[in-house]
Amino acid sequence: MRPNPKHLIDFFARSLTSFQSSPDVFRILCTLPHINQEPGPRRPAAAPPPPSSSRVKRLVVLDSSFNPPTRAHAEMARSALKWAAAAASSAPLEKNEDDDDGRGSVRLLLLLSVNNADKAPKPASFPLRLGMMDGFGHELLRSLDGLEEEGGDGEGRGVLRRPEIDLAVTKMPYFHEKARVIGESGVYSSSSSSSSSKRHEPEQVFLAGFDTVIRIFNPKYYGEGEGGMKAALGPFFDRARLRVTMRTDDEWGEEDEQRAYVRGLGEGALDELGGDAAWAGRVDLVEG
Repeated sequence: MRPNPKHLIDFFARSLTSFQSSPDVFRILCTLPHINQEPGPRRPAAAPPPPSSSRVKRLVVLDSSFNPPTRAHAEMARSALKWAAAAASSAPLEKNEDDDDGRGSVRLLLLLSVNNADKAPKPASFPLRLGMMDGFGHELLRSLDGLEEEGGDGEGRGVLRRPEIDLAVTKMPYFHEKARVIGESGVYSSSSSSSSSKRHEPEQVFLAGFDTVIRIFNPKYYGEGEGGMKAALGPFFDRARLRVTMRTDDEWGEEDEQRAYVRGLGEGALDELGGDAAWAGRVDLVEG
């Protein structure tokens, strides 16, 4: 059950004021589902972790203005969670890991930037957007409730395990900066009991539409100093990948044209833009 709507909006307003007046650049405000109807964050795999608490192997990030959340957002998240969970289930078991099956868990992060790269921020609307994100997250969880049974027996058992969902805010406007501050926060990092000095940082999977990919590989966002695009996106693709939902329309063309664009990135177009052709291998196209 969700908290009282007014109580929830007041909580987000206070949390946002605290965040904006702090030096923090990334903060998780709450985790779904709420415990006892009280919003608040829950750190994954708290120490000592109970058997059911797995370290986060893959973090799915839905970064949006959420003004408002849409069915397309929901389908992108649902599809990515199912893909990530299936990939984790089919991966080889890792020895000496602390999670319950040696493969790690999947977690969803709904991320709202209070400084958008292309649009003037509207702070007054942010608590309402966070309230909509909360409702969106609960609806998504409800839609996922029956999916574990769909995993069946044998190799598919538990593949579609119900995830926890974090609602977070950041002051960073660009994908590469968001990925960096998420990683540097240490929230999703974990250490193995076999080596306390060895830290595991989950792979981040950023969900995006095809139009966003065009912007990400636009050199104008990176300038010419300090290595330009390569310096900015190199670390991003070291820790993250893009899962891109294709959009078929007059502006972006048919699916074949969009696939050809990404293929061209790996065949030299990215090098010409000041990037690295190898990044194209970290861009996954999926049908909308």
